[in-house]
Amino acid sequence: MDLNTLWFVLITVLFVGFFFFEGFDFGVGILLPFLGKDDKSRRVIINTIGPHWDGNEVWLLTAGGAIFAAFPHWYATMFSGFYIALFLLVASLVVRAVAFEYRSKSEDPRWRNLWDWCIFVGSFVSALLWGVALANLIRGVPIDGTMTYTGTFFTLLNPYALVGGLATLSMFTLHGAIFLTLKTTDDILETSRATARKLWLPTTIILLLFVAYSYVETDMFVALGINPGSIPIIAMLAILSVGTLLKAKKEGWAFVMTGITIAFSTIIVFSGLFPRVMVSTTNPEWSLTIYNASSSQYTLGIMSIVAAIFVPLVLLYQGWSYWVFKKRISKNSELEY
Repeated sequence: MDLNTLWFVLITVLFVGFFFFEGFDFGVGILLPFLGKDDKSRRVIINTIGPHWDGNEVWLLTAGGAIFAAFPHWYATMFSGFYIALFLLVASLVVRAVAFEYRSKSEDPRWRNLWDWCIFVGSFVSALLWGVALANLIRGVPIDGTMTYTGTFFTLLNPYALVGGLATLSMFTLHGAIFLTLKTTDDILETSRATARKLWLPTTIILLLFVAYSYVETDMFVALGINPGSIPIIAMLAILSVGTLLKAKKEGWAFVMTGITIAFSTIIVFSGLFPRVMVSTTNPEWSLTIYNASSSQYTLGIMSIVAAIFVPLVLLYQGWSYWVFKKRISKNSELEY
């Protein structure tokens, strides 16, 4: 494995971590106004992710930094071409972050209700736009011979990308509902359990639709060596098993299965791209790859040494934080948010 491939794999791993951890984070935020019937319930729901939401976003910051350092042409083309979409994404994350910190600054119900809806909007928009972005990466966008995006913001809002947005939105919401069954008690637990059961079937249908649509709109499965009569077996079996596990009240295993679905779906997307990082619909030869978009070998080598030292430390710290805050949260718990 050369350094270019190594860094493509590392970036894939970072996005797997981000979508797994921030996925249930988004899902909890989306469900907040609907499962929290009063301020106490909403505080319980927010505190399930309170110790983790900002740490979960570190995965994204690290992935963005890795793209910038390892594949600067990919970073430049994507961030200039997807400027408005990425601005909306960052704005939604900022609004969400501010809402977490500000909602408990006042006991005025109107104040708290405002910030609760900001958490919902920020989570909803983020979850939707991530699917739109990934779908456009694997479908391809107009890029010319100078690695310049030649489309507009509305080019990104094609039907396939919107279905991709619905796929991530529904998947993250289901992931978040199951997470709440593992972190709450009493009436919130039962409501979360019922919500997860209701979300499972429509989520599965949307994911199957996205897979079928991908066969038509992309060459992703051709790149993976998968013939049109098959599907990504592990990811689909995982999501199909969730319904049975929820009925049996085995939410822990259901959470593992939604996590596997998210992880393998992300791996499938990046594997279908490889060795490309952005597909050009103008001319396939103008696609950005891990070679024509990369930094020098010297830069990649230095980065590899730094990553080998600090990535394990970050993983250990995050694992420790989840262990420390592993207990369920009830209305009698000490609530920070």
